[in-house]
Amino acid sequence: MVREQYTTITEGTHIERPENQAVYKIGIYGWRKRCLYLFVLLLLIILLVNFALTIWILRVMWFSPVGMGHLHVMADGLRLEGESEFLFPLYVKEIRSRVDSSLLLQSTQNVTMNARNAEGEVTGRLKVGPKMVEVQSQQFQIHSKDGKPLFTVDEEKVMVGTDKLRVTGPEGALFEHSVETPLVRPDPLQDLRLESPTRSLSMDAPKGIHIQAPAGKIEALTQMDIILQSSDGMLVLDAETVCLPELALGSQGPAGSSQGLYEVCACPDGKLYLSVAGMGTTCHEHSHLCL
Repeated sequence: MVREQYTTITEGTHIERPENQAVYKIGIYGWRKRCLYLFVLLLLIILLVNFALTIWILRVMWFSPVGMGHLHVMADGLRLEGESEFLFPLYVKEIRSRVDSSLLLQSTQNVTMNARNAEGEVTGRLKVGPKMVEVQSQQFQIHSKDGKPLFTVDEEKVMVGTDKLRVTGPEGALFEHSVETPLVRPDPLQDLRLESPTRSLSMDAPKGIHIQAPAGKIEALTQMDIILQSSDGMLVLDAETVCLPELALGSQGPAGSSQGLYEVCACPDGKLYLSVAGMGTTCHEHSHLCL
């Protein structure tokens, strides 16, 4: 510590300073000064390198006043130009393409879109894989451009809202259970075929069944029985000609007595057979055919 001494003198008095008074220098000298300059130089080099890296990153990432590269920050959201790749999940409220281009979502494995509720639970999922498209939701709907429901699926039923359901497969449509529809018809100039290869075919209607073929014929083939039953009404065969070619035929009467005319007889169980026509009914003569 340097002690300062103050001496009070009067005017005209001369005081001589001691010749061996110590002088102290202020500052950094020697190796400390060289280390300080070296440290300042190192900081300057680091500053220049950081500045150069910042300029390089801005150059590579295409930073601009409106965004970064193909990503532009708009007033109503973000806009991406060209192809973009996301390595982690993307959370957005709405995704839409430009007016003059389509929206393409592409992945080497699958594309999955999830909808979650406020608790974070998945309430809907759309998964597009390499072999199948999977939809997980309580209800799946397809609407037309005017909002009309075209196809609706839920846990209880499947509804097709189009005016016509067309099946173009060569094997037709396969139904494992019952089908309820007001109308079944084929394409123009095509045959309508209802077939059950191993089981029976049943058509039920509370008010009747109408089978119509204006430009063709109706053919029913079966290995066992064909049953036409009306619980409250009658069965009408309205045609110019009704052919029953394989009915059982009763014994012939005297030659020329029937003139080739026969009458159709019915058994109590509904079985039909032919009997030679006479002046009166001859069904009782051949009633043994009902046994």
